[in-house]
Amino acid sequence: MASEAHEEGTEPSAALTKAGDSSSERLEQCETNECNPMEGKNQMKENDWNLGRTEPMSKRQMKKLMREKRWLDQKEDRKQKRKEKKLKRRLERQTQNEERHEESARKRFKRDFAPCNLRVVLDCSFDSLMVLKDVKKLHKQIQRCYAENRKAAHPVRMYLTSHSGQLKKNMDENDKGWINWKGITFTPEHVSEAIKKEELVYLTSDSPNVLNDLDASKAYIIGGLVDHNHHKGVTYNKALDLGIAHAQLPLGNYVKMDSRKVLTVNHVFEIILMYLEKQNWQEAFFTILPQRKGAVPALHPVSTEQNEPEGDSDSCDSVENGTTAPEALAQKEKQLSELSCEKRNTEINEEIDGET
Repeated sequence: MASEAHEEGTEPSAALTKAGDSSSERLEQCETNECNPMEGKNQMKENDWNLGRTEPMSKRQMKKLMREKRWLDQKEDRKQKRKEKKLKRRLERQTQNEERHEESARKRFKRDFAPCNLRVVLDCSFDSLMVLKDVKKLHKQIQRCYAENRKAAHPVRMYLTSHSGQLKKNMDENDKGWINWKGITFTPEHVSEAIKKEELVYLTSDSPNVLNDLDASKAYIIGGLVDHNHHKGVTYNKALDLGIAHAQLPLGNYVKMDSRKVLTVNHVFEIILMYLEKQNWQEAFFTILPQRKGAVPALHPVSTEQNEPEGDSDSCDSVENGTTAPEALAQKEKQLSELSCEKRNTEINEEIDGET
């Protein structure tokens, strides 16, 4: 019994000695890792796991300790993954930079630019006829014209006249970079003052003249007006008042539309650029016109030769209204003879009225 008691008495002292040894080891480990507290802390946790605990441990503590040990075991793997991820991002950035460089090079050399001497003028003298909302729309259309001209195969010499009032104020406030635009001339002068009148041709859908081709010696004017058809015929009347030539694009010869023939500023500008590239009015119209216009090919497109007074219509061998070319010529000769008879009768009546 005494020996048993002695043994029982020695058990607490042994446990205390063991606990003291473990605590001393912890203190030594803390002193060793003073320069790196995180490593010391992780090492202490690992020692706790390896040495074991004397006190009973709950399931939650056990799970926490296992998570900590697993986290320590996977430390090197995480470090390696971070290195691989960093290297991958670096390679991706290098690849993207190379692709952007190649793309910019392709953009520079994707086509041979051939600037032409054709002048296109945006007449912005209708400032008083527009509200601020429409002025902002005009500003966006001008931006579109400039952008399309910059990337066109045959960029034109672009002019913006009467640059003042609401338009200039709006551009100063919302697009200060316009002063750095290249290939465009800004002037507060009116179009009739900036360019000689004999060189001007006003493009207006109300003109009876049809433009069959573009003359490089001329300057073609596009009216800078967004009015939602409130001011009908204003550009045509302005051309008459200024005493300058006027014409309309040959839209009706090639295109049939559900809507009116009045186009926006940027659409007219883009059609001119496309015609300079394709040398084909029909292709230019159907490339630029939006789908909402409901544009379809005209049933009987009129060639440029038919629109010219000196053109030879007898050379046309197309079928019109279901009749062959000889029948069409016969009908035309009949119409001409009837017109000549009417003209003769008119002249006779005028002579009779003059005698009386």
